Amino acid sequence: MSENFFLDNPDLQLRLEHLDLQEVVDLKERGYSESGIYPTAPRNYADAVDSYRIVLDVLGAVCAERVAPRAAEADEEGAHYESGSVTYAAATRDAIEALRRAELFGAMLSREYGGLNLPESIYQMMVEIVARAESGLMTVYGLQEIASSIEEHGDPETKARVLPRFSRGEVSGAMVLTEADAGSDLGAVATRATLDEATGQWHLNGVKRFITNGVADVSLVLARSEEGSTDARGLSLFVVERDDTVKIRRIENKLGIHASPTCEIQYCDTPAILLGKRRFGLMRYAMNLMNGARLAVAAQALGIAEAAYREADQYSRERVQFGKPIRALPAVGRLLLSMKVELEATRALLAEAGRWVDLWKVCETALGEGGTEADPALRARHKQAQALAETLTPMVKYAATEMGNRVCYQAMQVHGGVGYMRDFNIERLFRDVRVTNIYEGTSQLQVVAAIGKLLNRSLDPLLADWQAAACPADMATERALLCELTGLYDQAVAALKAQPERDRVDYYAVDLVEIAVWIVSGWLVLRDTNLAEHKKPVARAYVASVAPKVRAAAEVVLANNPVPLEAILILLA
Repeated sequence: MSENFFLDNPDLQLRLEHLDLQEVVDLKERGYSESGIYPTAPRNYADAVDSYRIVLDVLGAVCAERVAPRAAEADEEGAHYESGSVTYAAATRDAIEALRRAELFGAMLSREYGGLNLPESIYQMMVEIVARAESGLMTVYGLQEIASSIEEHGDPETKARVLPRFSRGEVSGAMVLTEADAGSDLGAVATRATLDEATGQWHLNGVKRFITNGVADVSLVLARSEEGSTDARGLSLFVVERDDTVKIRRIENKLGIHASPTCEIQYCDTPAILLGKRRFGLMRYAMNLMNGARLAVAAQALGIAEAAYREADQYSRERVQFGKPIRALPAVGRLLLSMKVELEATRALLAEAGRWVDLWKVCETALGEGGTEADPALRARHKQAQALAETLTPMVKYAATEMGNRVCYQAMQVHGGVGYMRDFNIERLFRDVRVTNIYEGTSQLQVVAAIGKLLNRSLDPLLADWQAAACPADMATERALLCELTGLYDQAVAALKAQPERDRVDYYAVDLVEIAVWIVSGWLVLRDTNLAEHKKPVARAYVASVAPKVRAAAEVVLANNPVPLEAILILLA
């Protein structure tokens, strides 16, 4: 097994080396003014990137040496539930302690609270590394996102009490949204939040279900704060520090990620603290929280897929049939090539999405600090970053998790019959990846989230920039092909936008989203050929593989055939 899950991944290192984050980091580090206050604060952009490299190096070593060797054990033992008490598997507890000792918690929290002050883009690289080592652990480590929400919207007393504990790895977090009758439709949440006017204390009553890491010490809970309301406008978000009034009623018996306890929770007059403003719980705070979680799940799927590809790659070298390693057989080689190329294209897409999310966040912070005197150019940059972040986030969550499932399927296929046995890691990875295109919004919901943005042509400026950019002379064929395919995408957008029947738009939305994913990823892998020679075969293979898919999907959208919808009405009545 590898000694370091960062240093053994050249593609992840390339992503760090060529991240276009200077604008983000300059704003996030406030002109590097903290370098005289905190010893770990960077003095300039190059220093910041060096710091990120050190963090990823340390994490890579911990995951390779301490976490991955016990991943099967964590899966086999799983989380325990007894009489309302939940405990992690021994291997999970050991992994958390190793991460804590390495001071790798509080990734995105500011230094004021003991955090590392990392951009979202770097944090997603960390999530990928952890997920590659043990995907159940990722759901504990990856839920640090809630600490960032508390820092952004919480009151000073709550932040001072809670956030340093996150940075020290003393507490874990959970995002508590779902109920039995409020999954995709979170506007239907029924858990009640009641304010005691005399004391100013909020109390929660209700039951939540399918809560990832529901045993967390600190949770953000979505509850109905406005009496008589029935929709999203009556919901607020609350900070809950677990006490005896929080009852874990059960943990789910799941297909995969056994080390992660998925809980059913009952709140029994539980004390809670309002986060931010009333009535903003779902439409602002929870949606922002879910967007961050969707990036994390995309990174989780990418990490699992990376592990699966490596298992298949190694097995294909060792397994000899017909007198040669099976990787020499074209049918197996095709599977391995597909896995490798899709992994690198998805990693490029995640990095691009993360960059725009980072830019959106730092611009929003700067605007808040600047008040009405904020620079108009900053406002324009914020608007651009928000539009692209809100488009690319559901796209990458859809793309990465569907890719992760395909890669694990292909990796098991490379193994043949032994891959179906628990003796091989691919069996566990195959089970673990399946949830990624379900939780934090199914793939179908990601399509719903993305389609409106695409029809409003949010990608057009980005695509125009890429078409105008230079590429190596020997990639001219791929560039011309991508220009042609981008034209087909443009025609498909126009056709679907002109469709007056909403049901038809919804039915063919997935085709348009897939075209957008292939086009954007194609331009990104072509752009990478400016950075490294070894990226050229990746780009050639990726563009060649998606070109017929884009043409076929565009033909489907342009035809806009009503027959399938009519069949649904007849056959599924």
